[in-house]
Amino acid sequence: MKDSLGVIGGADGPTAIFVTGDVGGIILSLFAAAVGLLLILVLLRCRTTGRRMARAVLYAACVVALDQFVKLLTAATLELGGTAELLPPLVQLRRVHNYGAAWSSLSGARWLLIAVTAAGLLALVWLLRKIVRHPLGVWSLTLVIAGGVGNLIDRVRLGYVVDMLEFTFIRFPVFNVADIFVVCGTIGAMVYYLKYYGKCDAENWESKRHGTDPADNGR
Repeated sequence: MKDSLGVIGGADGPTAIFVTGDVGGIILSLFAAAVGLLLILVLLRCRTTGRRMARAVLYAACVVALDQFVKLLTAATLELGGTAELLPPLVQLRRVHNYGAAWSSLSGARWLLIAVTAAGLLALVWLLRKIVRHPLGVWSLTLVIAGGVGNLIDRVRLGYVVDMLEFTFIRFPVFNVADIFVVCGTIGAMVYYLKYYGKCDAENWESKRHGTDPADNGR
């Protein structure tokens, strides 16, 4: 059956998303399109802090929207524990509910995970606004923040995180789109810190620490 995705409903009845065909193909196409869009946006250069932050917010919103859409689509088309092909023999879909953190650690500690995640995200946002200026650092932190927000929404709304991507060639925990961006952002942040932080942004931290950052004037 050919893949299709649509919406049914009207003013007098409920609106629902319907999916027919191979859900794996749909999700893969949407993911590829969204990544392509993000890459195109990254190529658009701008220099001012305000516009840089606006772009970061836009990219983060795209990542969060993609993550939440894939999770909703998975929940609508797969039962808990159900599977579907995605990229055989490498990756398949398997709907899993993760009540903990990575590798299901701290399972059941919902509000602790929410508090720790929120605090970590706020710290990253502060770094993005006040310290990090190099493009690699900006986009790396943006991806980590966006992925964290995507999973945080699940924890607040559902009490668990919806995972759906599973490697079929190795034993590895099931993960989701937000996790992919967190991992990619973390790797980028490590490269940024080791190669560019000392040359480009270390002085920003010193200025903030000593209260001599001219950018604070008038704020």
